[in-house]
Amino acid sequence: MDSFDRAILSLIQADGSLPLNEIASRVGLSPTPCWNRIRKMEESGIIARRVAILDAAKLGLGVTIFVSIETSDHSEGWLARFAEAVKDMPEVVDVYRMSGDVDYMMRVVVPGIDAYDDFYRRLIKAVPLKNVTSRFAMEKIKATTALPLEQSPVFKARKKTLK
Repeated sequence: MDSFDRAILSLIQADGSLPLNEIASRVGLSPTPCWNRIRKMEESGIIARRVAILDAAKLGLGVTIFVSIETSDHSEGWLARFAEAVKDMPEVVDVYRMSGDVDYMMRVVVPGIDAYDDFYRRLIKAVPLKNVTSRFAMEKIKATTALPLEQSPVFKARKKTLK
């Protein structure tokens, strides 16, 4: 990975719809080498997928809830059931297994409180839970899908070898 790869990644994580010729021009490559780099990053999984980011509020999905989950069962079987249950719940947009006093954290997006209540009832029916705490977001201050590439050890290691 080098400065061309970093520049390509910066561009496409900001706008995945950029045409190849535009990306190549902006990073200082011709289209074929640029395409080869993008293809290699896709094949290696660095570029996991390309998506469109939608405006939830404009789609009537303006309520975001952060749900903390505690469980008293930490078995592989429980985790498999939990993972399967939340996979089939489209309201759940992120799920993380956590360290500390909370076992799992989810971000849930719904149109309103009634829809969240429906989600909550399906969740507690799906798997046994010790505690579920819901925190409703009042305002979105920052939201990005762009990773901080300047912090990536992949690029930092490369910089050191170039000096």
